[in-house]
Amino acid sequence: MAYKTEQQADFGDDKPLEDSVIQIYRCAKVVKGGRRFSFAALVVVGDRNGTVGLGYGKANEVPDAVTKGIADAKKNLVKVIVRGNTIPHLGQGQCGASKVVMLPASEGTGVIAGKKLRPLLQLAGIKDVLTKAYGSTSPKNLLKAGLDALRHMRSPETVASLRGVNPK
Repeated sequence: MAYKTEQQADFGDDKPLEDSVIQIYRCAKVVKGGRRFSFAALVVVGDRNGTVGLGYGKANEVPDAVTKGIADAKKNLVKVIVRGNTIPHLGQGQCGASKVVMLPASEGTGVIAGKKLRPLLQLAGIKDVLTKAYGSTSPKNLLKAGLDALRHMRSPETVASLRGVNPK
C-alpha cells in the first residue's frame, strides 16, 4: 500500500506493546554439504487498547526472525475502532482465499476465534467477539483477513457524518 490511510497514523514508541508469535516457518535449502535452514516468523503486536499490527520477519535464526517480525509489525500498526469490549458492527475481511466474518458479542462471551486469529483480537483490546473463517485457513492470509475486517470498522459518529445526519 503506497498511501497512508487515516487509520494508519504514526504511533510513537511511548506505549508498551505486547507481542505474540503466531507461527514459525522453517525453510530448507539443499546444498552440497547438506541442508541449510532459514526461518520466518509471523508476529502480532498490540497494546490491548485499540492498536494492533501484523509483521513477518525472515532470518537464518529463529530469534532474529522474531525480532524482525516485531519490527515489521510496529511499522504496520493500525488503530482499531472498539465499542466497549466488542466491535461496533458486523465486519468482513478478505485476503487471498481466506475470508473472516466478525460479529459483535454480548458482555462475557469472550473471544470465540481460532487459534491463529485469537491473539490478533486480544492484542487489539477486543474481549467479546464471534468469528468465523471461510476458505483457506493459512495463518498469513487468515491474519491479514482479520486485520482487514478490523480496519474496515467504523464508529457510529463516522457513519452519521458520512450520511449527513446527526448521531443520536
